[in-house]
Amino acid sequence: MGILSGNPKNEPLHYGEAYDVWQFSMGAKGCASLYRALSYHAGDKELKSLIGDMINQAELEVAECDEILVHNGLVPSPGLPDRPEAKLEDIPIGARLSDMEIAAMLSADTAAGLVLCSQIMAKCIREDVAALFAKYHATKAAIGLKALRLSKEKGWLIPPPLVLDRPTNEESKK
Repeated sequence: MGILSGNPKNEPLHYGEAYDVWQFSMGAKGCASLYRALSYHAGDKELKSLIGDMINQAELEVAECDEILVHNGLVPSPGLPDRPEAKLEDIPIGARLSDMEIAAMLSADTAAGLVLCSQIMAKCIREDVAALFAKYHATKAAIGLKALRLSKEKGWLIPPPLVLDRPTNEESKK
């Protein structure tokens, strides 16, 4: 049996995997902190629920990635200090983020997370690490769909120019 056969958890991480897991954990710690701040700005109940789901996902990612790092003798990035709670009414109007802005930021962040998970999966040689990021990818895709539906329902989505005059079947054959 070779060094990369058997139980994947007993295989060594290559340097790219180690860096990606460490960096992803550090990013998830920052996301959890940012999402908490955004939850203080959010006024819509459904948006707050979406943010809560994203906080829970980020915290899960931190825990699972840090476990892999520690198991492989690596020190995870330090955690961020807890953010003090704020009430929406206490945030000055000029400093307050609108629900529409928050929804757009969450969607963009989710899209970036999908790309990052795909890149990490493509570089993995450890199957367990690739499977973990496939799980994160699927969860982020579901959260992204939830954010899209919410933005559509609330009228927060600003679509790019729409193609309304589509060619008919006969015109497209020419």
